[in-house]
Amino acid sequence: MPGSRTGRPPVQRTVRRPAAVSRPFRDNPVRRLHTRAQKAWDRPLTAYYLIFGGSLLITVLGLVMVYSASQITALQMSLPGSFFFRKQFLAASIGAALLLVASRMPVKLHRGLAYPILAGAVFMMALVQVPGIGMSVNGNQNWISLGGSFQIQPSEFGKLALVLWGADLLARKQDKKLLAQWKHMLVPLVPVAFMLLGLIMLGGDMGTAIILTAILFGLLWLAGAPTRLFVGVLSIAATLGVILIKTSPNRMARLQCIGATDPGPGDACWQAVHGIYALASGGIFGSGLGASVEKWGQLPEAHTDFIFAVTGEELGLAGTLSVLALFAALGYAGIRVAGRTEDPFVRYAAGGVTTWITAQAVINIGAVLGLLPIAGVPLPLFSYGGSALLPTMFAIGLLIAFARDEPGARAALAMRHPRFGRKLGAGGSAFDRRPRRWNTMRRRASAARPSGER
Repeated sequence: MPGSRTGRPPVQRTVRRPAAVSRPFRDNPVRRLHTRAQKAWDRPLTAYYLIFGGSLLITVLGLVMVYSASQITALQMSLPGSFFFRKQFLAASIGAALLLVASRMPVKLHRGLAYPILAGAVFMMALVQVPGIGMSVNGNQNWISLGGSFQIQPSEFGKLALVLWGADLLARKQDKKLLAQWKHMLVPLVPVAFMLLGLIMLGGDMGTAIILTAILFGLLWLAGAPTRLFVGVLSIAATLGVILIKTSPNRMARLQCIGATDPGPGDACWQAVHGIYALASGGIFGSGLGASVEKWGQLPEAHTDFIFAVTGEELGLAGTLSVLALFAALGYAGIRVAGRTEDPFVRYAAGGVTTWITAQAVINIGAVLGLLPIAGVPLPLFSYGGSALLPTMFAIGLLIAFARDEPGARAALAMRHPRFGRKLGAGGSAFDRRPRRWNTMRRRASAARPSGER
């Protein structure tokens, strides 16, 4: 081996190999998936997509289940098998128009509708008690006939009226810094709510009265009512509720059917037990769409109050959990809208609508599962009934409008442009008339070329 210029042998250097580096924690696929999901969850338009997509899926699935659950009932009444489905589809079409209008209305116009909707709801609820105008359905005097097979239940519009009017009232008092005084927090909100409750209870509909009470407590909680105030109002409501239950044998019988597994003497718990039978026979994936056995006359109100039981029988546990997940997503989105806004009216209205839909879903599903007494309230957006569907879809339109009005959502929507539209620039050149697309840096750079260059 030849030596170096100094005559010394060359020094052999040892090459050190880098030690094996452990995989960074950030490269963990589970961690990456969690990070991506969290980023997607925190995007400005997440609440908008959840409200719009969740309500759309619930309504479409509800239409399918109404058609499946109501066929036998319609045939037993010597009606076409699609009779109830067609009425529900008509109501859903009108509700979709109301949802679209409400989602495009400014907040000031929503506030302007508060008093007219309240006055109209009170007038119609009082009109129900007029002999010859109001009609009784299943023992409740809460309906007005519109001619033919069409009826309307004004108490359903009372929920929307309480949400809008209560939100406007509390927002105006907050602007004047009056909510620190308990009398301004209670008056006139609680007296007007009790007036609506009284009109509803004149017809005997305690289920709807419970929903209105939940809306009232939701508004008070959002307004920051102290605990002693909650206890006082809750004590009054609970006392009145106990009196109304004790004085009604029908309500006492429903209360005794909680957790029942046998119809009992006189088949007092027939509906509750057969709802459990329907859920139990569905299994994991159900017996198949349209293959329910309980809807063949065994389960009363299969397409209205107990449609969730038919869903469990035909679509199984997977179907019922999907419905629960959609309602949970809708509730989360409503809470997110109420929590991120700086407008008091938006916060109260969004919280009131979320309380309304969530409480009604919990009461309906709890009754079907045998965990709560049967209150006779429909599953929002899902059960048959146009009177319940129309105000609920208008309320969903409110949530969509509020979600679009968030600062981050407004900025995200402002970055979007019509796919096929053309925006004219100040100079009116051919380049200015081209559709703007800002999806990639390459497209952004190509937009700077003159109009004649390709």
